[in-house]
Amino acid sequence: MPSMNPERAEVLALEGLGWLAGQDDGIQRFLTQSGIDAETLRDAAGSPGMNVALLDFLLGHEDLLLPFCESLAILAKDVHMARHVLSGEI
Repeated sequence: MPSMNPERAEVLALEGLGWLAGQDDGIQRFLTQSGIDAETLRDAAGSPGMNVALLDFLLGHEDLLLPFCESLAILAKDVHMARHVLSGEI
């Protein structure tokens, strides 16, 4: 993956959301852990805070992170970098 920048990080987060939606219980696990409902997720999808929360969720669940990374042919460190870029830590 080329160098991580805010645009690539945002796309990666949105790909993560789409990937989770395609998993049997991925979105439900995210909603349960985050305490939000589907409508709130729809309204906030793509926002900086939701993107960071989504990447945090993936990073905290290796059973989801690794298949997600495999599906995009990326490394877990790319997800870490995207999370840091989106949170303004880099």
